[in-house]
Amino acid sequence: MKADRLLAVLLLLQTRGTVPASELAERLDVSVRTVYRDIEALSAAGVPVYAERGRYGGIALLPGYRTDVTGLTADEARALFVFTADDAHAALGLDAALGSALRKVMAALPAPHRPAAEQTSRRILVDPVRWMSGPRAAVDVAELHDAVLADVRLRLRYRHSGRDEPRDYTVDPYGLVVKAGVWYLVADLDGDPRLFRADRIHTAEAAEDPVRRRPGAELADVWEVLRAGVERRPSAVRLRVRVHRPRLELFCRLNAGALTGEPRPDEPRPGERPGEWLLAELAVSEVGWARSLLAFGPTVEILDPPEARTLLAEVAAEVVGLYGGEGAAGP
Repeated sequence: MKADRLLAVLLLLQTRGTVPASELAERLDVSVRTVYRDIEALSAAGVPVYAERGRYGGIALLPGYRTDVTGLTADEARALFVFTADDAHAALGLDAALGSALRKVMAALPAPHRPAAEQTSRRILVDPVRWMSGPRAAVDVAELHDAVLADVRLRLRYRHSGRDEPRDYTVDPYGLVVKAGVWYLVADLDGDPRLFRADRIHTAEAAEDPVRRRPGAELADVWEVLRAGVERRPSAVRLRVRVHRPRLELFCRLNAGALTGEPRPDEPRPGERPGEWLLAELAVSEVGWARSLLAFGPTVEILDPPEARTLLAEVAAEVVGLYGGEGAAGP
């Protein structure tokens, strides 16, 4: 709708200052001619907007002009008051600022929308942290956040998984991402995109050199490349397994990232009921991954490959020896 587009233009000009007409057209998915018509409409409505020509010109508002935007719809008002419980704002040192900002927004809302917004804040809670994920190390994300906003290179002391000692890196940051309650620094290392878990960063020091990001690369784009790379890691081993139906839901939930398709009923063995056992296939990085299936005990059986069956048999024998053999501790 044109009214929504005019509001979007006004908000962009308030937050960005002078904006080229071509950029406004691209962001609003309209033609440059339409942008100029919208500017004329805003001007006719009393908004002090003007076009500045030249190399560094664009569309701008007169200095000092601000407007209170109270034209939020009921759904937009409710959306602003859906809280997340992952402590993201607190980690950035912005929890007090968030509360203050929401109070100001509440005061500016049209009166009919305030009850719905208040009710949403009490009735809807979003907690992105997975169940039983365990305690996480304290992370000073606020300090890292300040360093990232400085638009300079960062000197990191970072400890990789499985290593005891941290290593030194100089990186070009794009920004921070929080995924399922875990903070990551997204940065280029020697021109290649990298992920650094914030809880493994021992120190982060802002360098004097300006950041050297790749032309046209933005945080969202780099994150998408890195995220896809993690989710599409090569799977060299295929495990074919039988799963007892009562444990199927838990099995699928815990192994969702490795399942290659929907489990299907297996032919019953003597003494089994039809549909009691199902066949599933897992794509994993190595045979050793199969150890994790021991947690299901006799309710999950590996059928192939043979080396995975042999591995689990050896591990199971070690467990029996630990708890039931001669070396077991007495009462």
